[in-house]
Amino acid sequence: MAKSKRKLTAAKFLVLGYVIVILTGTFLLCLPISSRDRVWTPFVDSLFTATSATCVTGLVVYGTNVHFSIFGQIVILLLIQTGGVGFMTVITMVSMFLRRKIGLYERKLLMHSEGTGRISGVMHLLKHILLFTLIFESCGAILLATRFVADFGWGRGIYYAIFHAVSSFCNAGFDLLGTAGNPFPSLTAYVGDPVVNITVMFLIVVGGLGFIVWSDVVDCRFRFKKYCLHTKVVLAATLTLIFGGALFFFFSEANHAFAHLSLPQRILAAFFQSITPRTAGYNTVNMAELSEAGWMMTVMLMFVGGNTGSTAGGVKVTTMVVAVLGIVAAAKNDTSATVAKRNVGTVQILQAFSIIGVYLVTVIVAVMMMSFAETEPIEDLIFEAVSAIGTVGLTTGITPTLTAFSKVVLVILMFSGRVGAFSLLSAIAEKRENPPVKRPNGRILIG
Repeated sequence: MAKSKRKLTAAKFLVLGYVIVILTGTFLLCLPISSRDRVWTPFVDSLFTATSATCVTGLVVYGTNVHFSIFGQIVILLLIQTGGVGFMTVITMVSMFLRRKIGLYERKLLMHSEGTGRISGVMHLLKHILLFTLIFESCGAILLATRFVADFGWGRGIYYAIFHAVSSFCNAGFDLLGTAGNPFPSLTAYVGDPVVNITVMFLIVVGGLGFIVWSDVVDCRFRFKKYCLHTKVVLAATLTLIFGGALFFFFSEANHAFAHLSLPQRILAAFFQSITPRTAGYNTVNMAELSEAGWMMTVMLMFVGGNTGSTAGGVKVTTMVVAVLGIVAAAKNDTSATVAKRNVGTVQILQAFSIIGVYLVTVIVAVMMMSFAETEPIEDLIFEAVSAIGTVGLTTGITPTLTAFSKVVLVILMFSGRVGAFSLLSAIAEKRENPPVKRPNGRILIG
């Protein structure tokens, strides 16, 4: 009897899927039709842009509106949307449209892709993902159009509104506001505009909360007591980071990045600066003008990122919460932690510290490698590396000047940040055929 073909594990399938999407985008962006000057775009730069879009990062080597044609911009937009909702979501949606039956294997892949812990209800979650994406991006586009149409006319204004709404909800950070004289402005021209600021911030936050959270919120009809533990932790931690970060930036940047702003503009900028490092990538002030304290806070927020199962990257909010709970438990000499009258076991605490450790080691190694090829200050390289692995997209302005070697390093970081460090390691590691040998316990003194 012939052996049945062995299917790829979920981790390997997702990694391979993202690689295919990125390489397809790279090929399309290389083509002369993708550039305004109808010239071939270098492979490394096309690969960098395609990876940044698919991994919803926002780091760019060209001004998107300056270098790329409408065709190239649409390719970037499709890559952003695919990377934001997850390519497995896109594949499943196409299968449903073609009335193909969604099997158990596909449901497992979708479960792994969206970060949900169970296979039951995964199709219900998929429908919520599609619905939420359509509603939030449409509402965001309508609100942004009220400003962009006035500035750019009906055609460009509506197109810009759609592009920036998708980019904001997917936490990508790509913008079309660059000119030949200023190719990387982001949203600095709208630092005092409440409609643009609040709309973009709202889209970033709801995209970063994650589809699992929104599905729970809708199913429970906005009754907090009925939310699952995951949703409660995410909402509480997110609000803490937003308001705590805004208060910090309001005072730390008063004589630095916010010095030229009025009081209302400073309040908007403080909240925006608190939200955007959580993997969005837009900025309304010059990042190079941040104070040292502001720089450190931005790096920490970029490292934390958004939430599991969202459009955001980073080590994730829940990971940091579990790690902090683990530290408190260890100080009390407990083997488990407690939050909201629920027990968090040792296994989850170890996983949280492992994820943080993998990200830290990856950033350190990447910065060391980049330092051999670059003459930029080490703090700028650290900022760039954390921004890449956190799929943020903020930069102090050095991205276009980096060597091809450093761009490849950042490509690897962006890819690792999007698929997840553990998913990437699981995909690379070979599964053992025999169970591991159990060894006697040993004791190592630590601390």
